[in-house]
Amino acid sequence: MPTITLPAPADFVLHRDVCSYGYFLLAPNHWDPATRTFSRILDLDAGPVRVAITQPGGKGSALRIATSRPLAAVEKHAARAQVSRMLRLDEDRDHARRFHSLDPRFKKLGRFRLFRSPTLFEDIIKTVTSCNVTWTSTILMNRRLCECFGRGGAFPTARRLARTAPALLRGRCSVGYRDQRIVELARLFATSRSTLAARLEDPSIPDADIRETLLELPGIGPYAAANIMQLLGRYSHLPLDTESVRHGKTVLGYSGSPRQIMKRVHEHFAPMGDQAFRSYWFELWEFYEKKHGPSWTWQRDSTGKMFTAAQLSK
Repeated sequence: MPTITLPAPADFVLHRDVCSYGYFLLAPNHWDPATRTFSRILDLDAGPVRVAITQPGGKGSALRIATSRPLAAVEKHAARAQVSRMLRLDEDRDHARRFHSLDPRFKKLGRFRLFRSPTLFEDIIKTVTSCNVTWTSTILMNRRLCECFGRGGAFPTARRLARTAPALLRGRCSVGYRDQRIVELARLFATSRSTLAARLEDPSIPDADIRETLLELPGIGPYAAANIMQLLGRYSHLPLDTESVRHGKTVLGYSGSPRQIMKRVHEHFAPMGDQAFRSYWFELWEFYEKKHGPSWTWQRDSTGKMFTAAQLSK
């Protein structure tokens, strides 16, 4: 099998940093706990390719990316860029120091990176499919999107979904009311003239302006906007939902109405400033792992279906 290599930061640990956010459990992503291999299909210019990523040398060593077919030079560049985005290899020691200085609980574990998708469009659709729905339904929607509309099992491109009838999307992928919104989002990202992705990924634009842009998009409310912001590397906002209420009650000891509890959760993490999401998320993740062990031991089709609090009690 052809292979390419990708340098990793000195503190990078594949199993810890892949299995750091729930999207690692969503198709087309696949984590093999036995071999500590992350694999998925990437949609490149010449067609889909399966990549299998390992870190044979352990912490800080180069990543080995095995590909299902030989890649041309331009495809190797694209594959490296997409893998780098997924694993946030651009987040260096300065990111770690900033977070750990505010929340030293996670310094010993080295946690600060959060897994994401190879493209912003995929992150946005995964966020839309995780709103107002159970985790098992989110898993189903993403699996069906890949099976029905992705080339060779890859996540479907914006261009492909932009040409899809909303009713067909609803019928084949069980996306419900999200059908029209997914198509509208795809159309916004599909045109080569679109500047939306470039604007959202521009680090020079203030958080407030990025949030405003996100809230203008179809199907993006405050929760989704906050989650997409952390996927963009902006950690100042919290995507508060029923999990936040559960966390406020069971971990932080709060009582009151859901609105009151979410307000107190927000206030609790406010001192973390631009690192609030990281602190909040890893506290949640720690709770999940106490129930079913380290996330890198989870099987996608068993424990991986149960990592939200509502399922972990079963």
